[in-house]
Amino acid sequence: MRSRTSGGIAETAKTLVYAIVIALFIRTFFYEPFNIPSASMVPTLLVGDYLFVSKFSYGYSRYSLPFGLPLIPGRFFFTPPKRGDVVVFKLPRDPSIDYIKRVIGLPGDRIQVKNGILNINDAPVTREPSESCDVPPEEARGAVYQRYWETLPGGVRH
Repeated sequence: MRSRTSGGIAETAKTLVYAIVIALFIRTFFYEPFNIPSASMVPTLLVGDYLFVSKFSYGYSRYSLPFGLPLIPGRFFFTPPKRGDVVVFKLPRDPSIDYIKRVIGLPGDRIQVKNGILNINDAPVTREPSESCDVPPEEARGAVYQRYWETLPGGVRH
């Protein structure tokens, strides 16, 4: 007759293996957690914030897989990003770093900053003053920043 202890350990190990496989499957194909490493998205996202990112919003590529394994040629189930979307991506020349940015330009757009004003296709983006920006002191470098609401072409406001 089998000991109760060895049966319990085997059941626990089997449950852990199932949990790890399910977690890896979800992380690979559906959602992945990210930590915000820099202040480039302040005040929308703060340094140290955690978020879950949908992996299927723009389709799948090799970078959807753990370690960027080259098992997927090209991209499939592709849906192009829209202005105002917050996206997480890797640069092909350095896939070890995750970037989190807001989309302001689409293919063919000309993006410029003239005298501190964002211009898309030679037209200034509408902006309205908002309350002052709460930038953490270590990121502010002693400066006070004015925050603005910008309205991108197509009506996306951020």
